[in-house]
Amino acid sequence: MKRIGIISAAVLSMLLGTAGLAYPQQAPADEKKAQIEQQKQNDNKQKQAQTSQQQQNQNKQVEQQQNQNKQAEQQRAQQQQQQNQNKQAEQQRAQQQQQNQNKQAEQQRAQQLQQNQNKQAEQQRAQQQQQNQNRQAEQQRGQQQQLDRNAQYHQQEQNRQQAQRLSQQRQQQVVQQQQQRLTEYRQHEQKQQQQDFARQREQSLQHQGRNAQYRLEQDYQLRSRQQYELVLNARNHDYENDPYFYTAPSYRYRRGGTYYEVNEYAMDKLRDAVNNGYAEGYRTGEADRQDRWRSNYRIAYAYQDANYGYDGIYLDQGTYNYYFRQGFRRGYADGYGGRYSYGQYSGGNYSVNVGIMNGIFGFQAIF
Repeated sequence: MKRIGIISAAVLSMLLGTAGLAYPQQAPADEKKAQIEQQKQNDNKQKQAQTSQQQQNQNKQVEQQQNQNKQAEQQRAQQQQQQNQNKQAEQQRAQQQQQNQNKQAEQQRAQQLQQNQNKQAEQQRAQQQQQNQNRQAEQQRGQQQQLDRNAQYHQQEQNRQQAQRLSQQRQQQVVQQQQQRLTEYRQHEQKQQQQDFARQREQSLQHQGRNAQYRLEQDYQLRSRQQYELVLNARNHDYENDPYFYTAPSYRYRRGGTYYEVNEYAMDKLRDAVNNGYAEGYRTGEADRQDRWRSNYRIAYAYQDANYGYDGIYLDQGTYNYYFRQGFRRGYADGYGGRYSYGQYSGGNYSVNVGIMNGIFGFQAIF
């Protein structure tokens, strides 16, 4: 700015000189006035230039100060950011350290828990093993006691049977009755009318379209013939060594208001009659249900025959037939209804429930 003022003054001086040459007639006072005015202008310009320079310097100083402030602010911001980052990193390290401690503590607790569980399981296994050993020992004691009781019972039973053994005369009577029963059984199975009746039944069932019942009756007749052949081909019965023929009655049962006394061998045969009847009745009722035939156990061939399972041993045929039919009608009801109300099926065999069996006979021990 100062340089510009100097140049301007020189230009002005030249112009004034030129003007003096061109207008020599003007007075020196005017020239002096003009110089003073010019000097003032120059001074003003110089002041303006100085002021402008000062303003520029001030502006530069302000700008420098602002830049310094800005740099200082940036430095503070960077320092604050660095501090924050350091603080955050410290917090993260603290958190990570806490997590590691928590994880380690959790692992220790888990290990302790597992150790406790293993210890508890081991104790339980030891207790269970001890209980099993105690139970096994108790079972062995119970079995031994039962064996002792059974041995004692058998000894007492042998003594009782020996004391109650039938006389020689009574044994002979029982043997004669048995031989008579076998003779009657053979005669019954050889009757022609029995065979004719079976053939008529087969023709009737075929005509009625009762296929299931037809197959069942054919099977029943086949099994009956096989049974009869076994009886015919059997060796002579060993009456001397069969305990039935020398054992006194030990039970009595009721039939038609009359009590009958039998020993345990005949009692078992009576139960067989009921169970055999139940089995045949169940199959017959099931076949009628499959054929969609009306329920009527009395017309069934097996019910009318009532001989399957009878071999002429220990019981007369009439008694066997009676109890066979008692089981048959109950088995027929279960088979026709598709249920087991009177009996059960287990291990390939049908049998009447114990309560029903006792109700049929009303067995009583003879003391």
